[in-house]
Amino acid sequence: QVHLVESGGGLVQPGGSLRLSCAASERTFSNYAMGWFRQAPGKEREFVAAISWNGANTYYADAIKGRFTISRNNAEITVYLQMISLKPEDTAIYYCAALNRGDLSDQYEYEYWGQGTQVTVST
Repeated sequence: QVHLVESGGGLVQPGGSLRLSCAASERTFSNYAMGWFRQAPGKEREFVAAISWNGANTYYADAIKGRFTISRNNAEITVYLQMISLKPEDTAIYYCAALNRGDLSDQYEYEYWGQGTQVTVST
């Protein structure tokens, strides 16, 4: 069992930046690929970014490519999502999730989920 806790969300103006963190409870975290997903009001949850277990490979949704960066620190059992040039359409609840194996962009493949952190991009 891997317990995940997100933090770092908040209110930011368009063009601003935020860094989300997702802290895991178990050292076995390093065995899992990690992903970030988001769900905007009235919309389905969507893939944002993912990173392989060792950080060697990263994957991004087209909508955020070039603006968001996913990284991980296995020693600190934490995964990060650095977000820059934020837009109002980035407003959503952001979730991190852990995957042992499978399609990193498919939310249904992920085994463990955090509770989410709200990101609001607005003036």
